[in-house]
Amino acid sequence: MSEKNRDGKRTARERLAVEREKQKAAERRRRTLIVAASVVCVLGLATVIGVLAANHGKDSGSSKAGPVVAPSGATGKDSLAIQVGKDSAKPTLTVWEDFRCPACQAFETAYRPTLHELTDSGRLKVQYHLVTLIDGNLGGTGSKRAANAAACAQDAGKFRDFHDVLYENQPKETDDAYASNAKLIELAGKVSGLDTPAFKKCVNSGAHDSWVMKSAAAFQAGGFTGTPTVLFDGKNIYADQTMTPAKLKQLVQAANKG
Repeated sequence: MSEKNRDGKRTARERLAVEREKQKAAERRRRTLIVAASVVCVLGLATVIGVLAANHGKDSGSSKAGPVVAPSGATGKDSLAIQVGKDSAKPTLTVWEDFRCPACQAFETAYRPTLHELTDSGRLKVQYHLVTLIDGNLGGTGSKRAANAAACAQDAGKFRDFHDVLYENQPKETDDAYASNAKLIELAGKVSGLDTPAFKKCVNSGAHDSWVMKSAAAFQAGGFTGTPTVLFDGKNIYADQTMTPAKLKQLVQAANKG
């Protein structure tokens, strides 16, 4: 083999090695961004827990909570989960989330196409639990108002679409824009068939506020420390920094073979 050929092959191998390192570095950066974002959405120590407890069941402008009204089709213990996907799907992904939480948005951005694919194909069901962590940490009512609006969207059979719209338009964590029912109703206009008198009434009346606060209390009672908390058949997979959408697909495939 000529010296030129050897040099050419060596150069090609070196280019391939450099490209692989670039891909690995990009994946490490992606995971780091998601993990870094999750630090923001962590339940604090006793002070924050006390704030959550003090705020539990309260509504802005209201002295007492109304009855607990679960949205249509709610499932799980105490009907506190909103399910996307078929009941027949073997594995279950449980997601505890807060619509004001930037780490939840990061998770959704990274995993949404995969979750849509797996739920649409009947291979996975996702059960969403809506909580009010950021309201407790930073004050405001945007977490609760957005969760109530999402529950109202569930009543209309539009939960997943509205859920995605809320994350696509998420304000900065310190901006309590979702405290405005008018803003939430405006965003509903992005979902075909959702902006109806029934939806507006549900949002403006806080029809599911007490249900949202019951879900928030269940999150606290469960000992979870941050959002998103993501469980695959009961096992916390979000804490695994090696988790990727491709790896989640492998878990789902294995579960469906079992």
